[in-house]
Amino acid sequence: MADVRLPRAGLAAFATGSFGMGVWVTVPGLLLLYFLTDILAVPPLLAGATLLIPKIADVVLHPWVGTVSDADLARHGRRRRLLLAGCALVVAFVALFTVPAGLTGPAAAGWVAVAFVAGNLLFAAYQVPYLSTPADLAIGYHERTRLMGFRMVVLTIGILASGLAAPLLARDAGYGTMAMALGGLMLAAMLVGVAGVGRLARAAPLDRPRSGHSLLIALRDRQFRRLVGAYLTMSTTSHLVLAAVPYYTKYELGRPSLTTVLVAAFLAPALIATPVWVRVARRYGKQRGLLVAQAAFVAGCLVLAAGSAAGRPVLIAAVAVLGVAFAALQLLPFSMLPDVVAASGRPESAGGYTGVWTAADSLGGALGPYVYSACLAAGGFVASTGDEVTVQPDSAVIWIRLGFGAVPAALMLVAVFAQRAYTLDGRVALSAPPR
Repeated sequence: MADVRLPRAGLAAFATGSFGMGVWVTVPGLLLLYFLTDILAVPPLLAGATLLIPKIADVVLHPWVGTVSDADLARHGRRRRLLLAGCALVVAFVALFTVPAGLTGPAAAGWVAVAFVAGNLLFAAYQVPYLSTPADLAIGYHERTRLMGFRMVVLTIGILASGLAAPLLARDAGYGTMAMALGGLMLAAMLVGVAGVGRLARAAPLDRPRSGHSLLIALRDRQFRRLVGAYLTMSTTSHLVLAAVPYYTKYELGRPSLTTVLVAAFLAPALIATPVWVRVARRYGKQRGLLVAQAAFVAGCLVLAAGSAAGRPVLIAAVAVLGVAFAALQLLPFSMLPDVVAASGRPESAGGYTGVWTAADSLGGALGPYVYSACLAAGGFVASTGDEVTVQPDSAVIWIRLGFGAVPAALMLVAVFAQRAYTLDGRVALSAPPR
């Protein structure tokens, strides 16, 4: 396949959609577990289950959305219908943080769970056809990395902006106001992304046979199963770290205001590192770059496990290392996915592949906070409402630290071993035209 060069305007419009996706991925991941345990007095294990159970439903919902998206493509030649439906995500996002007055404990957990299920379904309706785009285009190995590089830069801006703004808005204006403000930005960005998908589809259309059974094709693909299994572990690990930040800054470092500092230290290097990882992938291959990033993530987590004894500058530097690695953990697997679809010879099945992929991503987004909630429970963490002052036992503080450092390091080592089983990248890279 010729490595067609996509227009920058189309790339920019497409990537803008990831800003809105970044808000949805970041804000619940960063604040929702803390919102439940420290504002709504939901016990840690119940809070973790509240985030996990809706995501388990995604294991079914996302592949189903993928097959619907492929059917839309076969019938209408585009995936626009689901993309537009997914823009209603803003309604669920606002509901998630607008819990009726007086609801606390299990009742509040029920409200959040229902809103989370609705939001996840709408997010799937947008995310699956959106991320099917690279496989829908007549582009090659290197151009897929370039496309996802644009997407990763804007996604990181969305994660960074919402990750910095959400804690400040929630503290100063309330969680409901925070959700409405960021929800408006989310909607605008997602609509621009819909237009961007259309522009790219017109710039590099791909001829494809029209046949069904896309989900079965994806599940039978051995290389895809290896890649998605490794990515599930990576997603779980990164979401665990994100959920742990407010606890680590409040109880280990004694400075809740440092939440925004650590978020910035995590995401700002990711923004800078993304173009570098694009060049690394072009020169050395995506697989090698990804394995290096995973190893760097492990090293950074081991430093964080030392806690406040390591000193604040060292901890901030370790978080920055995680941010550099995180850029690769997002860019490279997502650009390897369309490589797998292309190698399968079944580009009409991109929705099926992407549905399974986003199901794994969504499940990882829930498993991470749930694993951390289990760490809190193991330490005897005491839940509270926002107007209570609670002194946590020493065992809880120890597990808050270990859950932020040692546990994600162990999980990422599992991802390294899983990723090494993926062997497609070398063959695809050798067949790509030089750049």
